[in-house]
This record gives sequence, C-alpha cells and structure tokens, in this order.
Amino acid sequence: MTERLPLPWGSRLDRARKIRFEFDGRPLEGFAGDCIASAMAGTGRWILSRSFKYHRPRGILTMAGQDANTLVQLPDEPNVRADLRPIAEGLKVTAQNVSGTAEHDRGAVLDRLGRFMPVGFYYRSFFRPGAKSWLKFWEPMIRKSAGLGKVDPAAGHGHYIKENLHTDVLVVGAGPAGLSAAIKAAEAGAQVLLVDLNPELGGALTYARFGLETAEAEATLKTLREAAGKLGNLRVLTGATCNGWFADNWLPVLQGEMLYRVRAKQVVVAAGSHEQPLVFRNNDLPGILLSSAAQRLMRHYAISPGQRAVVFAGNRDGYLTALDLLDAGVSLFAVLDPAADASGKILAKRLIERGIRIISNATVTEALGTGGNRHIRAIRFSTPEHGAEQLDCDHLVVAAGYTPCYQLPLHAGAKLGFDEASRQFVLSNLPEAFHVAGSAAGYFDLKSVLRSGEVAGAAAAQGAGHACVHPDIIPDASAPEMNYLQDLSPHPKGRDFVDFDEDLQIKDIKNAVSDGYRELELVKRYSTVGMGPSQGRHSALATARIVARETGRKVGEVGITTSRPPFGPEKLGLLAGPNHVPYRHTAMHAEHVAGGAKLASVGAWWRPLHYAGNRDVKKAISDEVTLVRNQVGMLDVSTLGKLAIRGPDAGAFLDRIYTMAHARQPVGRVRYCLMLNDMGSVIDDGVAFRVSETEFYVTATTGAVARVFTDMLFLNTQWGMQVDIQNVTAAFAAINVTGPAARKVLEALGGDIDLSPDGFPFLHGRSGVIGSCPARIMRIGFTGELSYELHVPQSFGTALWRKLLEAGAPYGLQPYGLEASRILRLEKGHIIIGQDTDALSAPDELSMGWALSKTKARYVGKSAVEARSKLGLKRKLCGFELPEGHGIRLAESCLVLRDGRPVGFVTSTCFSPTLNKWIGLAYADPRDATPGSSLRIRGLCGKELEARVVPTPFYDPENQRQEM
Repeated sequence: MTERLPLPWGSRLDRARKIRFEFDGRPLEGFAGDCIASAMAGTGRWILSRSFKYHRPRGILTMAGQDANTLVQLPDEPNVRADLRPIAEGLKVTAQNVSGTAEHDRGAVLDRLGRFMPVGFYYRSFFRPGAKSWLKFWEPMIRKSAGLGKVDPAAGHGHYIKENLHTDVLVVGAGPAGLSAAIKAAEAGAQVLLVDLNPELGGALTYARFGLETAEAEATLKTLREAAGKLGNLRVLTGATCNGWFADNWLPVLQGEMLYRVRAKQVVVAAGSHEQPLVFRNNDLPGILLSSAAQRLMRHYAISPGQRAVVFAGNRDGYLTALDLLDAGVSLFAVLDPAADASGKILAKRLIERGIRIISNATVTEALGTGGNRHIRAIRFSTPEHGAEQLDCDHLVVAAGYTPCYQLPLHAGAKLGFDEASRQFVLSNLPEAFHVAGSAAGYFDLKSVLRSGEVAGAAAAQGAGHACVHPDIIPDASAPEMNYLQDLSPHPKGRDFVDFDEDLQIKDIKNAVSDGYRELELVKRYSTVGMGPSQGRHSALATARIVARETGRKVGEVGITTSRPPFGPEKLGLLAGPNHVPYRHTAMHAEHVAGGAKLASVGAWWRPLHYAGNRDVKKAISDEVTLVRNQVGMLDVSTLGKLAIRGPDAGAFLDRIYTMAHARQPVGRVRYCLMLNDMGSVIDDGVAFRVSETEFYVTATTGAVARVFTDMLFLNTQWGMQVDIQNVTAAFAAINVTGPAARKVLEALGGDIDLSPDGFPFLHGRSGVIGSCPARIMRIGFTGELSYELHVPQSFGTALWRKLLEAGAPYGLQPYGLEASRILRLEKGHIIIGQDTDALSAPDELSMGWALSKTKARYVGKSAVEARSKLGLKRKLCGFELPEGHGIRLAESCLVLRDGRPVGFVTSTCFSPTLNKWIGLAYADPRDATPGSSLRIRGLCGKELEARVVPTPFYDPENQRQEM
C-alpha cells in the first residue's frame, strides 16, 4: 500500500482497520471505508477495466458511479461500480470484458483494427444483399464479444425487501441545495424524506472547496448537518438512489437490497450536475480524470491522483482543484486555461503567487501514454502565441463544464433546452409538484446554491399544505462561466472519444450524420452513442453539439435523446421482491410427511401428490384410484376456499354472485356454485351449504378464493345488501372421505349425525359432532363415489385424521393424493377451473347450461351469457378416448386439428385404471364435439392420431355410486 495523504484528508477512512482483497488474482490491501477503485489507486493500480469495443485501458474518471470505466466483476455479481462498492475482507474482484487481465488483455489488439470497425459497420456489412454468408461467419464472434460482465446462475439469492413510504416532500440529493431544501421544508412542518447516493450527508461540500479557502464550505457543512439532525420529521436515506419518476409522484428508491416505493406530495431534485470530460486524442487514458474525481480521491480517500499534475481549468473548479492538489503536496506543472487572458483571475493570481505557471488560450490536443497506453505520461497542447508544446505529467485533471442531472425532471415531463448565453442545458415546463435546486437548476456559487434549495424547500412545503415564507433567489452571475464549449473538430489520428462506453469518436458521430442520420435519436441508434451504462451522462452535450454543427442547427434544436427510467442500474431481485416463496401447511401436514407423502406446492399450499414412498409411483397412484373405487380413501381438502355468508340478504346475495338459485335453497341442502365475470366467462366454482335461513357456508377453489372474496366485498360495496362476508379458509380443516365403504367408516367414528341414505341424502349438509369433533359435513360427488366432506375447526384436523385412520382400518381406509384425485374427477368428467377453462370459457362451451338459472332476473355475467349464446359456439369441450396401443405421447395443451388447422387443445388427459384406457377432455370444433365423432390430435412428438369423442361422465354415467 502506498502512503496515503495525512489527516484531515480521507474523511471516509478508518485507518486503524486494514482490509485485504484481490483484483485479477493479485492480493491488495485497503482501509475500511475504501471503495474498490480507491483501494486499487492507493496501491498504484489505476487500470480498472478495458473499453467495450477496442479494449483500451480505462481507469478512474468520475469517482461517482456515473461512468462505465469502473465496472468490475464480483463472483456473484457483474457490472459492479468499483468507485461505489466498498471493499470487504476476502473480496475477489476481476476485470470484465478482457481476455486475460485488466493489465494484460489479449483483446487489446482490436485497438489496432479500429479502421475495420467504423460506426454502423454491422448495419452496412450484414444488412445488405448477399451478406448472409458473412453474417453466419461473424455472428458467433460478435455474440461472444457482446455484453460486459457474466451472470453466475449458481449464485446465492439475495434477501430483497420492498417497503411503501408516504411523505409530504421527497428531496433527491443531500448536497448543499438538497440539505437546505429538506431543512426548510421540515422546519415548516412537512414530513420530509431525503435521499442521497453517498454514505454521508453533504454532497459536494464533503470534497469541493467552493472558494479560495476551505473554511466556508466546512462551516456550511457542519451547520447543515447539525440542523438536519435536530429535525424529527426529516428522515434520511444514505447510500440510496432515486431511480425514476412515475405518475402521481411515485418514485422507487433503491438502498442496498431494499426497494422503497415512495409516494410524495412534492418532489425536490437537488441531484447536482454531471461533470463533462474534455475531448482530445487519447482522452481516455488512465490518469486523466475529472476535477471532482480528483477532489473525491483526496478528501474522501486520502489518495493523491499522482505526483506530477497538469490541470485544464475550463472553469473556476479547475483552479480550486489545483489549489487542493498543491495543498496535498502534488507537483503542479501548469494550469491550462482556454480563456484568452487567464492571469487576471483572482484564483489564477493565487496560483501564480505559489509559483504555478498559468497558460492562457490553451487547447489540449493529445495525451501520450506509457507502453500499451496503460497510463498518461505527457500531454500536448497548443496556444496561438507559442504553437504546440508538450508537458510531462502522470495525471491530467479536467474541469470543462457540467450538464444538469436532468433525468428525473424529464421523467416527470419537464423539457430540456439549451441556453446559448450560459452555454448550458436548462430545464423548463416543470410539473406543479416538482422543483429543482442547486446546480441542477443552474446555480454554482455556494450562496446561490443554498438559497435555491431554501426556495425549493419552501415551495414544496407550501405545496404539501404547510405555510412557509418564500426567500428570494440569489442570482449566480458566475454560472455562464462554468461551461467551456471546446471546438469539436476531429483529430487527424482519431481516438478522441465522445462516448467512453462505446468507444465512439468525433468522426463516428460525423459519419453517422453523413450516412443520412440527422436526428439525434437516429444517430443514437445507428452509432449506439449514449446507449452504454453511462446513458449519455458524459456524451449527450458533445454529441448534440457535433450533430448541430454538421446539420447547421443550434444545440437547442437538436436536443437530447429521450430520458427514461431507470436512472441507474437496478437488480432484477429488487424488482421481483423477496425471494422466499410464501407457503402454507394444512393442519394435517405432519401426518402427510409421516405417511411418506410426496409433497408439492399448489399455489401457496403444500399438498400430497401421492403416498408412494419407495414404491413405483405410477402403480402407487393407480392403487390409490382403485382404493377409492373399491374400498374407501380420504383426501386432505383443507386448502379449499371457505367463505361464511351471513345476514338477512345472504341468499339473495348469492343469487347475484352465482348462476344457480340460492335464495330459495332449503336449509340443509348443498348446491353447486358457478361464478362468472362480466364477460360471461367461468372464473370459479364450488358448493354452497345453507346452514340456516341467514347463513351459507360456501367453498371456492384453492387458487381463486382470495379473488372471489375480494369480488364479493367489492360488489356488495355497490349493492349495499345486508350481508356479512368472511374468508374463513384458515379456520377450518377439511377431509373428503370417499368410496363404497365411506358411510361405514363414519358410522364407526360415532356422533350425533344421522348418516343413513334417507337421513343424509346426496347434496345435503349436516352440522353436528362426529368422532368427538364439531363438524359440518356435506355429501358431494367430485370422485363419483359415495363421499362425505368433513369440515372441522383447524385445531381438530389432526385428531380427526388419526381417528379416521383408526376407525377405517377394518375397511382398508388409506389416504390418497392429488394425482389420484385428478384421475378420479376426470373419470367423472368434472372440470378443474383454470385447467379445463381459460379466460374466455363460457358455460355453453363447457356444456354447463344446466348450472344457469332460467328464473333469476340477474346474476353477474347473465347479460354477457345471453349475448354470447346468440353468436354461436366456436369451440366446445368434449370427452375423448384414445385407441388401444396408440403409441403417442399426449399431454395437456396438445393441439386439436381440423383440416390441418388448430381449432382447440387438450385440457386434461390421463390413463384411467378404472376403465383401462386413455381418456381426456379437449376443446374442439363444435361440429366434432358430439359423441361418435373423432378428433385429430397432434401429440408431443409431432405425430397425429384420431381420438374418438365419447359422452361424459366416462365412469358411472347414471351417477348411481355417488347417490347410494
């Protein structure tokens, strides 16, 4: 580790803690508080990456996470910004987009082949007649070189969290303007959220001096921090990025693995400006960095950018950085000022007093590099008076100007123009609840910046409903001097980069215009300028100026490309949210595990697929089906949705919700429920057990109960009926006992419910006690056998399961799983909502006209059903069976064809152990859906077969077994 600058340099460092890490396999060391880039610079390693196209060495440019030069690879994460990511013990960092290492990249040979890769060469080479053979040759190589980092599919999952936040005022940026705005709004009584990317408050005040002496900036920072710390209604999020603006002031804020979804009444953007690079030959060499990057290195990390400096001072910040370099003990060879007479400037006089050479009217023309262009070793410049000159140096600090951080305002609908007088982009047409302050609004003098923040904070507080006195703006007369607009003529030898991300030179932008692309959006797509990770932050202004000059227009007429969210990179994990999958267990879950069940997730529930254990799975499922058909089985159906509908209007309410008649349904009866949407499409089904005149117990499908419950609440809000609706799914465990011996098993349990055929007929329900458990029992026929569905309070579920196993043992009772249940129901021709239906399925298509009441005046979807019935059917669900030995692999979604064209698809199919044949349900052309017809079905292997259409149910069509 090289010697760092002494205190007070290095405000972010804990010099008592050293941290070891690796870069490209080489061990390195830094201090706690270092980022990857600063720790490497502290050991003399300045090459962080290689450029995308030419594989040129690249190093620190901004130290603000706003450029692609510092993108590196971690084992579990690509495209990490090395100038933001803190180092950690044992961290393994590698360069990306390299063949070898960052120091020794075999891909650097591409830099010599640049003339063969002009702008848009892929369009001209591959998208023309006769280029197909060329494309086949080059495409694999182009695809292999595309992209930067590598994703590790085996990387561990992050623990991502989302949180909703509501605030009166959101302030983006905690620099002098942002802090002033936040304090002003909070003092007015507003709830304020202050967001900043940096780990501390202060922004530019933490590294820039703002004047001849540093005392004013230091005192201002201390005052602002103390004021902010006293405000209980001011919440601060550091290390956070506001990544976009969406309608109604909805803004995502990213902080580590947290995504805050912020809804703000007012927004203040004080995010500062992006410093602009200077364009000249080899302007991308490591060691050439922006003035703010040099100041950050020194003040945040106690790192000198080098030992022999040259500063290009296109504005006052160049001179202020020169003073910082001198204070840090750096040998400053010269300050280059493009102004005609720089010696009269106050800052220049101070440097002259310290023996520094000030060169006026200077134009930087070229940087010279060490071997392989690994670092800058000298610069060449020219002046009208003395011509060309060369200065040896090991770093060049550039202060050429700024563009405002305009992304969030443009997301919100603001317009970006260009003011020729001040030579900078300006924002206009801001939304009413949106404010901009600081350098983003064109203020650079510290007093003007602070006041602009106060003005924005006061306006935001007032907009949020809090009275606040509005201070007056302090004009910034020096603002027009902050942007130096250099001549953007191409260097004869090129390598004068406008866009570092894409290795685009001045000639590339000129050639794009020459090729016929006059509009900036087209230039962007043809040349890819601004499409890299930096998203044009450092290339937009220069590109617009080149296009304007080449097309004879002004910069304001050319504009910039459209700015869209996100502002910065965001992980897919943040968008997806928590990576844990919510799950639910029924009351009998432990019994299923103990019984050797194979469990699978069904929605949020874990349910038994089968109880094969170590046996052959297919045979075990077949045995479970046979068990139900010949003896008795039981299935855990606790996951069924359960709704309690109570009140004087309970029956009338269900009449409106479902298609069958429920208002006159007798107490003790169970009736099928079919639910439609306003389009007349089937969305759910279940049964309704009328417990009393004013209470129904209604079931819904496992996956749809939440929607059904919500729809019921929403509709009753409109109807205003006297009914109470409760989702009681979690309150009840449920077991379906089914098979010829089902009645005998329940009778063996004992209780006060008459289970005889006359005392408890099919499609009836009873409430009472069975097996010492309070229960509601319904006789329904999903399996086609004698069935009793037992619903008990969840706390009784396990006890009832065990009692059933004990009482049913003499009758061969065993549990069965979902796979057997699906076969049993298919043998009876019963549909499963969501499998045999889709978003368009109408009752007539499902042959369910019997479930539509002919006497009710209305129910949800009735008008649509009647209208659709007049249009005729385009498809119909029908049953089919396959010929013996068909030899075709068939599954759900296999196509049904007519005259070679798809007309439907298979919704359910299986081998029936009971019938000893393959059966299924499928949508077909109505002309083919009648029994006796045949369907042409294409199997998974692509082969086709003829299936015979048969009536449903396939099993026990007279329904004698379920009604016994």
